[in-house]
Amino acid sequence: MMIAFCQRHVLYFWPHDTDKLFAWTIKPTITPMMLAAAYVGGIYFFTRAILAKQWHQVKLGFLPVTAFASLLGIATILHWDRFNHSHISFYTWATLYFTTPFLVFAVWLRNRTADLGTVDPDEFIIRPVIRLFIGIIGLITLAVSLLLFLQPDLMIRLWPWMLTPLTARVVGAMFALPGIVGLGIAAEKRWSAARIILEAQAFSIAMILVAAALAWGNFAPPKPLTWLFVGGLAFLLVAIAAFYLGCELYRRKRLARLSH
Repeated sequence: MMIAFCQRHVLYFWPHDTDKLFAWTIKPTITPMMLAAAYVGGIYFFTRAILAKQWHQVKLGFLPVTAFASLLGIATILHWDRFNHSHISFYTWATLYFTTPFLVFAVWLRNRTADLGTVDPDEFIIRPVIRLFIGIIGLITLAVSLLLFLQPDLMIRLWPWMLTPLTARVVGAMFALPGIVGLGIAAEKRWSAARIILEAQAFSIAMILVAAALAWGNFAPPKPLTWLFVGGLAFLLVAIAAFYLGCELYRRKRLARLSH
């Protein structure tokens, strides 16, 4: 987490200086800022995971992080020549993404049987129609991720800001994470299993929207994906907030009734 914390600061607050401060030179500034936003969500999630008392409260975040880190590791190998091999941050980047997929997956594998699917008395059960909607959003997001990673030349022509084959694949990795989160929530009826990972996603989305405002000059307004990207993220943030508040209000009211 300390590596991610440092990288977050460099990428979000000094996005113009990645050639001097980071593992590889990233342009334009929206891309490193978006990557930093993903790190914020990751730092929050793993902090909560360390403090969690039950495995099911955090289990939905481990496979998405495994996919995210795996794709970044593959992108590193595919574009090895694009990295600043003389910079120490390259070694931290390579170490992080050549080890994290295995470590995070091992934690998930080790703990997957710890969740017996028990429903607590104060549990809020997510309605099937809501889970279906979240699953569809997750599937669409994952499809975008795969297109960015497998067909970067196509997506470079369509994307709202300038991409290279490397940055297209990095952005694809960032889309894989929420896509798999959505599919995971669709398969899990308990609100307590979705709450923490949704909090992490909300933090990331909020920071991406701030980054988009700060780096608006990077975007191409004539491209439809510009407005779909910004509008879609804004919609998701509002939807997550409304869903979160609704679930928490129900849970607390139910807990209050049970305590009397």
